Amino acid sequence: MTEKEQNGTSGKSDLDVRELQRRLAAFAAARDWGPYHTPKNLTSALSVEAAELVEIFQWLTPEQSAHVMDDPDFAHRVRDEVADVLAYLLQFCEVLGVDALEALADKIDRNERRYPVGAKGPAVPGRIKSTPETGRSSASGTDRSSALDRHSAE
Repeated sequence: MTEKEQNGTSGKSDLDVRELQRRLAAFAAARDWGPYHTPKNLTSALSVEAAELVEIFQWLTPEQSAHVMDDPDFAHRVRDEVADVLAYLLQFCEVLGVDALEALADKIDRNERRYPVGAKGPAVPGRIKSTPETGRSSASGTDRSSALDRHSAE
C-alpha cells in the first residue's frame, strides 16, 4: 500500500472543484433531481451526512479516533462520508453561486486578523463573548437579523 493510500488519498486531489461541481450537476440533471436540489434540501442533506461522519467517531476515545484510518473498514466509511459531505456542500455552492474556495480563503483571512498569533484575552475560539451592541452573550437569543449579522462576521 502506498503512503497516499494509507493516508486516504489516491493522488486525485489535484481535481478541479469546478469540474467536480459540473459532474455532480450532470449526475443530478440526468436523474431529474434538480427540483429537489434547493438550498434548504441540500443543507438538510449536508447536515445528515455530517452527522453520519460524527457517528463513526461517536464512541471512540481520542486515541482511537486519531488512528481511525488504520482500520480499513473505518477508513472506507470515513472516506465515503467525507465524499457525501463534500458532494452536498459543492452542490449547495453551485445552486447559490458561492465559490467555495474563495469563501474559504476570505474566512481564513478574517480569522487571521481576528485571532492573531500570540494574542491573549477574549478572542479565543470557543469562548462566548458579549456583542458590542447589546452586551449580551452571543449565545443568547436575539432577533433574527442580529443573529445573522453575528454569524456572517464569524
